[in-house]
Amino acid sequence: MSLLIRKWFASSLLLPALLARADFQGATHLTPFDGDTIAYSKTKSSGPVAKLQARLDRGEAKLVRDDRYDFLLSVLTNLQVRPSSQMLVFSKTSFQRERIDPQHPRGIYFGDNVYVGYIPGSPLLEITEVDPKLGAVFYTLDQSQPKPRFTRTDQCLECHASSRSMGVPGHLVRSLTTDGRGVADLASGVSQVNHRTPFEERWGGWYVSGTHGTMTHRGNRFGPAMNALGNLTSLARFFDASPYPQASSDIVALLVLEHQTHGHNFLTRLNYESTLALKQYGHVRYLKSITEAFVKYLLFAEEAPLAAPVRGVSEFARDFSTGGPRDARGRSLRDFDLQTRMFQHPCSYLIYSDAFAALPAPIREKVYERMLEVLTGKETGADYEKLSRASRRAILEILAETKSDLPKAWKAA
Repeated sequence: MSLLIRKWFASSLLLPALLARADFQGATHLTPFDGDTIAYSKTKSSGPVAKLQARLDRGEAKLVRDDRYDFLLSVLTNLQVRPSSQMLVFSKTSFQRERIDPQHPRGIYFGDNVYVGYIPGSPLLEITEVDPKLGAVFYTLDQSQPKPRFTRTDQCLECHASSRSMGVPGHLVRSLTTDGRGVADLASGVSQVNHRTPFEERWGGWYVSGTHGTMTHRGNRFGPAMNALGNLTSLARFFDASPYPQASSDIVALLVLEHQTHGHNFLTRLNYESTLALKQYGHVRYLKSITEAFVKYLLFAEEAPLAAPVRGVSEFARDFSTGGPRDARGRSLRDFDLQTRMFQHPCSYLIYSDAFAALPAPIREKVYERMLEVLTGKETGADYEKLSRASRRAILEILAETKSDLPKAWKAA
C-alpha cells in the first residue's frame, strides 16, 4: 500500500462522522494497520503458531512426518486442533488454487485461535493464527524440508485484509457458485458468511456432510448439476476421501467456523479502533456504534434461526463441547442446541479468548457495561427481543462463575 493511501486511510479513520456511518456488521473501510500505532508487519506475533515455532527452536517440541498425511497430524496435535473439525472446500479460493477442484478439495481444520489448510500432495501447509492484538497472522510450512519451519507471510493480505474481512487482517468464509473445475463465480457469492447468513445461502463451494431436515443449502453442488444435495452422511460419490484424516465435511463444524471467523475479525477491528482512538483522543466515546454491533454479535441477536434440527457426522460437536469452562450446574457457552439455534446459551465462547482479554481496558469495560444492561433486562429494545429472560439469566450466571475479570457491577447483579 502506498504511503499516500495509508495517510488517507489514517485521516479518514479518525473522523467520527465516518466512524458513525461505517457498517460494522460487515464491510468496513480498511484500517491503517501498518502505520506506527498498530505496526502489523513490524510486530512479532505472540499467537499459538509463533509459540510453537519457539518451542521447536528450543527443542521442546517436534514435528513428525506421517507416511499418509505428511506433517499434518503432527501440526494439528501440536496446535491442539482436532481432526474432527475437518471441512472440505473445493472452490479455487486459495493461493494454491491450481491444486484444488471438486475431486481434490482443500481440508480446513481449526481450534479456538488457529486454522490449518491442507491439500493432499502439496508441499505447503497453510496456517493462520489469531494473535491477541494483531489479529490474523499467516504462515506456510514447507513439508518438503526434513525440519520444516513455520514461515510468516504477508502475501495472504492481498485477499485477507479488505472490506470483506472488516478492514483488518482477518479470515474469509464465502459461499460461491463454482463450475465443474471449482472455478468460482465471484459475482454469485455472499461476501462474508457468518451466523447471521440465512441457511439457504451458505456453503457454495463447500462439501457438507450431516443432516438438516427440510432446510436447503448451496453446498455439494458444482457445474451444471445445481440441484440441492443435502442431508448427506457420505461424500463418497464426489471424491476419494482416503488422503484426508476424516471422510466428512461436518455441518456443525461449518456452523461454528462461520461464527468464529467473523467474531475474530470483529475482535481485531475493535482492538484496532480503540487503540487508535485512545492514541488520538484519549477515550473511546466515538466507538459507540461498533461497541453496540459487537455486543449484538456476541449475544447472537441477529442469528439466522434453524428451521429444522442439525446433526453432524463426525465427533466435532462432542469434541468442541468439552473445551470450555462450566459453571456449578454444568452449563457452558459451548453447549449446542442445534434445534432452533446454534448454542443453548447464546453468548459467544470467544468472550473467553485471549483476543477478548487483550482488548484495551476502556473498550472492554464498555462491552461489559452494555452486556450487563442487556442480560439484566435493563435493555428492552427490539434488537434483543429474541433473547429470552431465561437465556439472559443463564448467560449472566454462567459468566459470573466462569469469568474472573468481570466488573464489580456484574457481581452485584
